[in-house]
Amino acid sequence: MANAKPPTQNQAGQTHSKLIRLIAIIFLALIVLVGLTILIIWLTIKPKKLVYSIDDASIHNYNLSNTNHLNATYNFILRAYNPNKKVSVYYNKVDIDVLYDDETVSRGTIDPFHQPKRNATRFKLNLASHDVSLTNGIAHDLKAERSSGQVEMVVKLKARIKFKVGAWKSRHYHMKVTCAPIMVHFSSSSKGFQRTTCDVDI
Repeated sequence: MANAKPPTQNQAGQTHSKLIRLIAIIFLALIVLVGLTILIIWLTIKPKKLVYSIDDASIHNYNLSNTNHLNATYNFILRAYNPNKKVSVYYNKVDIDVLYDDETVSRGTIDPFHQPKRNATRFKLNLASHDVSLTNGIAHDLKAERSSGQVEMVVKLKARIKFKVGAWKSRHYHMKVTCAPIMVHFSSSSKGFQRTTCDVDI
């Protein structure tokens, strides 16, 4: 009786190649399944856009020297609202820029925080300009606006955020918030403040 021939090198290579293809197909199928599950969850929840506003803004200790160096403190009340019933939000550090005439006059941060569902969180932002050098044109505009009792400023925020639904957390998203124009009143002015709604981009 003839002995069975051992598989040739070519046959063994084909078997190995088929096994690799099978593993790759299973792996890809799992990735697609997980992706579809996340997409279905996301579409079912239909997360609403986060809402930001500046609820108050004032300037204190204002001084603009003859050499166009600005010193001032700024008090902003920032309101962050999460309107979602099933989605909470995790924030990494939030970076803040305060601008006048497209020139950054102050910077600050908000520490990382978690915002629950259907939650409104208010932050008292105390920022400052320390001997900030302004161009002649910007200094001239600031002096002119100062006489009216208020100045037009812009507040920009940048953060990395994650959404959480139950035990599931999303990947990180980059969030940019622009609040403009903010009519910031001087502490000596009797003018009131009108809430400024911000543009949120995620």
